[in-house]
Amino acid sequence: MRRVAIQLLRLPVVAVFSLLYYGNFGQTLGNTRWLGISIIKNPLDLWIYQEIVHELRPDLIIETGTWIGGSALYLASLCDLVDHGRVVTIDIVEYKGRPEHKRIEYITGSSVEPKVIDQVLEQAHASETVMVILDSNHRKVHVLDELRLYAPLVTVGSYLIVEDTNVNGHPNYRRHGPGPWEAVEEFMREDSRFEIDKSREKFMLTFNPRGYLRRTN
Repeated sequence: MRRVAIQLLRLPVVAVFSLLYYGNFGQTLGNTRWLGISIIKNPLDLWIYQEIVHELRPDLIIETGTWIGGSALYLASLCDLVDHGRVVTIDIVEYKGRPEHKRIEYITGSSVEPKVIDQVLEQAHASETVMVILDSNHRKVHVLDELRLYAPLVTVGSYLIVEDTNVNGHPNYRRHGPGPWEAVEEFMREDSRFEIDKSREKFMLTFNPRGYLRRTN
């Protein structure tokens, strides 16, 4: 009975808390930093990233959507802790003051631009374990393009993480329009190499519901 009650409470409680978290941007998302650099991420998801990096020890982490580099620095710090790996991060804007780190390479350009894909492809082919995090333009058409382009780079057993699948009413930003969630839904219908790993949502509050995609073959 208690288990059933918890399940009944889980969805509405998590949804309301998520709305509160987003609604207080200046206190939460806008006031979260990693080593002094702003990082607009859910700390519970960052903890999951830590677990994945520790388990997989990826040679290469590809991130789309750099902004000012807080998440790239976080990922590079994890690589420091496990003494392995590096980060390639991509953004259309080259923001000044991004953190410098020996494990970070910044690429300026669209994540779906052929010359950018070529640069990343070369590095991925030279890496044994590759992990990808998509966090750039959140419109469905763009995310779906990214999924199709970057999925082949992810190695078996590793992750293709689609961030902010919680927009467009899942439960946040109901007026957003089709976004990452809808892109994942379509991608999963056409690509059987990946499964949605719900175990990575164990803390219940995640900005990436159904967004932790693990490559199985």
